[in-house]
Amino acid sequence: MITASEVRVRYAETDQMGVAYHTNYLVWCEVGRTDFIRALGASYAEMEAAGVMLAVAEAKVRYHASARYDDVLRVETRLTAVGSRSVTFEYGIKRVPAPGVVDGTRLVTASTMLVSVAPGGRLTPIPPRFRALLDAARHVDD
Repeated sequence: MITASEVRVRYAETDQMGVAYHTNYLVWCEVGRTDFIRALGASYAEMEAAGVMLAVAEAKVRYHASARYDDVLRVETRLTAVGSRSVTFEYGIKRVPAPGVVDGTRLVTASTMLVSVAPGGRLTPIPPRFRALLDAARHVDD
């Protein structure tokens, strides 16, 4: 299963030259990740209400090209691994075709591994309902 989210680069996300600042790509990955979970019929808010939070334990980002102010970006998100206490996502961020803009330029490939933590910060199993949704989504690609 792959989900797609669109974001527009805001002026505040760029430097003086109009180029998107590198850390914003992780924010856009988060948009993709939350939209992915929402597409499963759940939300981060529901997980938190169940006493569990997902904390980023690892992030890898490969920059291929720069996004610029007012570009529309497509964040494609795919679940690649699910464990009892962790989940891993991969992302591809591309520029959406627009007049005068190179079509579909790959900007970033990334991955994040998140761990399930209780409010006190200790590792805890992903609740069964959410684990079942994640497992089902993971196996769509198999």
